[in-house]
Amino acid sequence: MVDILSIIGIIIAFGSILGGNALEGGHVSSLLNGPAIVIVLGGTVGAVMLQTPLLVFIRSLRITSWVFFPPKINTADFVDKIVEWSSAARKEGLLGLEAAADEEDDLFTKKGLQLLVDGSEPETIRSILQVELDSKEHFDLQAAKVFDGMGGYCPTVGILGAVMGLIHVMENLADPSKLGSGIATAFIATIYGVALANLFFLPFANKLKSVIQAQSAFREMVVEGVVAIAEGENPRNIETRLMGYVQ
Repeated sequence: MVDILSIIGIIIAFGSILGGNALEGGHVSSLLNGPAIVIVLGGTVGAVMLQTPLLVFIRSLRITSWVFFPPKINTADFVDKIVEWSSAARKEGLLGLEAAADEEDDLFTKKGLQLLVDGSEPETIRSILQVELDSKEHFDLQAAKVFDGMGGYCPTVGILGAVMGLIHVMENLADPSKLGSGIATAFIATIYGVALANLFFLPFANKLKSVIQAQSAFREMVVEGVVAIAEGENPRNIETRLMGYVQ
């Protein structure tokens, strides 16, 4: 499912800048500068790669699509599914959930059901699932923070590009024909650095964090549901408790 708000946000953000530039009589071509793009993007990505472990960096690339296509989480439907499992367990015993475990697509939930079928104690189930929940959340948050890092470095690299452009200007004061490109690189590099950080990288990081938090909340609900089944709690009580997770 497409996150339409992310698409609208990018359109409004960049549309406002380009529209404001046009209203002032500027042209889009005046905002395009190859050297500035190379300096800002290359410097930013390089700095982030230097500070980030390989697996975390790869994970950040894989979850980037969540900004526009977040994993579908239908909490209400899953509450109904857990209640059905609870009813089946009370009628057929925990071994009756073996088929449900084999058919479950979500790996975290599948692991919880397998622990139930194996007859693990409720606290053991909670402990095992909580460790996995915390580990997944920490790893994904580290990946999201890659974009935080980009947002932090990007404006600074933009200033670096501006200084480099001014150095180019100073070296060619005797040749007016070369002043324009140097000044353009100086100012546009700053624009790229600030704009990419505040309209792209930092919003990406915050959107990813919100998606990760939603996934963690879903997994917490699964833990509560599975543990409640292991404790033999009444299906109606389980449903009442888990509905608190439904937004």
